[in-house]
Amino acid sequence: MTETLTDTVSAPPTAEDLERLTAATDFLDHEHKTVRAFVDKALQGIDRATADPVDLAVALYYAVRDGIHYEVYGADLSPQGLKASSIITGGKGFCLHKSVLYAAACRSVGIPARLHYSDVRNHLASDRLRSFIGGDVFFHGLATVYLNGQWLKVTPVFNKLLCRLYGMTPLEFDGRSDSLYHPFDAQGRQSMEFLTDHGDFDDVPYTFVMSTMRRKHPKFLDADGTGTVSGGSLADEAG
Repeated sequence: MTETLTDTVSAPPTAEDLERLTAATDFLDHEHKTVRAFVDKALQGIDRATADPVDLAVALYYAVRDGIHYEVYGADLSPQGLKASSIITGGKGFCLHKSVLYAAACRSVGIPARLHYSDVRNHLASDRLRSFIGGDVFFHGLATVYLNGQWLKVTPVFNKLLCRLYGMTPLEFDGRSDSLYHPFDAQGRQSMEFLTDHGDFDDVPYTFVMSTMRRKHPKFLDADGTGTVSGGSLADEAG
């Protein structure tokens, strides 16, 4: 599989781009019956034939944000585990998983979508998680989607329950502007700061993702190197 870094800033997508960026891929397997069922449930009551793509993108955002539990421990990072269909079946994951599912869901309704990676300083973390990560700078995944003539960065990651436990306001998405920065928490702390941008990819750049995880967060990976350490719950570790 070719791991292609692409530009989402300088020019609008061509017709060829639009076709490619709505297609199913190895990881964004939106033709799988499990993904189709997830999308159908998320868009129940919406007429897709007449709906504004913005409304579809927003509905799918909340389905992924709150329908897939955010959990960093015991997460499957194998090629199978990072497929959108597997993420739905497992019902949980962290940013790398939830961004894949959101991109696949958007593509399933004709919205061009890519994967985007950054290094961030994340304040939604327990002391135990920071010990595994090696601090509070995380390798982070999100999605970019093309709506109303612009590329938007979208982060359907931290569900409402987890945000409440960590004293944060959930990150919203209106389909018209980026969804990147959580509001400040009750103590006035910014919950996420973006440090390094690694760009956009047409599909999961698996070699890049795993080599980055091994280099930046070696203690966070399990003995096989195809998942994260188990035996914990980020919700249970909330202060």
